[in-house]
Amino acid sequence: MAAKDKSTPGAVGHFGVDSIKVIGDQLAISNITDDASRLLAEDVTYRVKCILQDSLKFAMHSKRRTVNTSDIDFALKNKNIEPLFGFCNSDHSPFRFASGGGRELYFNEEKEIDLSEVLTASTTPKLPQDVALKVHWLSIDGIQPSIPENPPPLSRDQQREESVDPAMALKKASQLKPNQQQKLQQKKKKQMEMVRVKQFATHELSVEQQLYYKEITEACVGSDEGRRSEALQSLTYDPGLHQMLPRLCTFISEGVKVNVVQNNLALLIYLMRMVKALLDNHNLYLEKYLHELIPTVLTCIVSKQLCNRPDVDNHWTLRDFASRLLSQICKNFNTTTNNVQTRVTQLLSQSLDKDRLPMASYYGAVSGLCELGTEVQRTFLLKRLKAIGERIRVYFETSNLSTADKSAAEHIKQLLLKVLPQCLKVSPTLNVHNVMTILNSN
Repeated sequence: MAAKDKSTPGAVGHFGVDSIKVIGDQLAISNITDDASRLLAEDVTYRVKCILQDSLKFAMHSKRRTVNTSDIDFALKNKNIEPLFGFCNSDHSPFRFASGGGRELYFNEEKEIDLSEVLTASTTPKLPQDVALKVHWLSIDGIQPSIPENPPPLSRDQQREESVDPAMALKKASQLKPNQQQKLQQKKKKQMEMVRVKQFATHELSVEQQLYYKEITEACVGSDEGRRSEALQSLTYDPGLHQMLPRLCTFISEGVKVNVVQNNLALLIYLMRMVKALLDNHNLYLEKYLHELIPTVLTCIVSKQLCNRPDVDNHWTLRDFASRLLSQICKNFNTTTNNVQTRVTQLLSQSLDKDRLPMASYYGAVSGLCELGTEVQRTFLLKRLKAIGERIRVYFETSNLSTADKSAAEHIKQLLLKVLPQCLKVSPTLNVHNVMTILNSN
């Protein structure tokens, strides 16, 4: 509390004798003499003015015209005085003015608080949790499990580097210092000795990863569409799947082999959706597993029969979807080293030259070439257009053929009429009229 000194009326902020006595009464000090009160008032007034002047300087340096509590805190710190804690209100200080009996006082009005309301208030913060220890495996048989507590797994660039350059580990070892190389060699010797003493195969997946693999594979091929969508979304965006990637690719490959024999169209679609999810995951590098994925996708494109009722079931959608996946693989992973697109194009184009190729497989080969781009269409389809037209003409003119073959011939015709006009602008030998004549003659 502060009061104006009687000897200096109007001096705002000057502590008087009465203010010192009132403060002493609040602190249970009632025997303060007038001389002591006057000396204390002068000293307090001087120190408060110094703090206010420094606070004003901080406000001016902050380009403000109003002094706030942070300026006062900075001024106290500048003088090595402990700052005030708990006064961070942006409003003005809630002091009230009162006068009477020849005294003018400024005091802070204290409100009465009902403890029952405070205890039952909904805004009461929750009690902090007890301190606890959590144990996790940093390494299991020399293999680090992929869990949140451990460092993150390999990035996609590191996976790419290991895939392209298998001798990268040897290069890193050659860059080590002599003492580090010696330790590495000793470690290898110990591992070799351990393998000779005890023959065992370590499982690279932790228990959590094995459980995740089981749940994700069951959900992807299960009957629950909501659960399947969640599983595919996890395969698309989860960054820690590189350790399970070999098993997922093997699961897809084996699943296609079994379900093609059983003509299970639904499960083949689900497995191709898993391939699509893995291809869309930007954290994975699939080049090391193309030897499993490409034959799997090609099987769904050119297989003779994918369902039990080829004349009724819409297996054409699966062939088109697998063709788009094959195009995505060629676009993302084709290099001058592996020549993925060249080898796939040659395989599909050579299939078109086989006379005994089933019409469903013939449609798949045409669909795969159409999805590989305009240049492939112009080079491999346009020069075979007359042969394709002659082949499908037989199925339109012969009445004793199966409905499935006639449906395949009609789908081939519609596919070529849809796709080829896009590439005829760059072909000097054919035009739209010639293509329409060849196909519509059927």
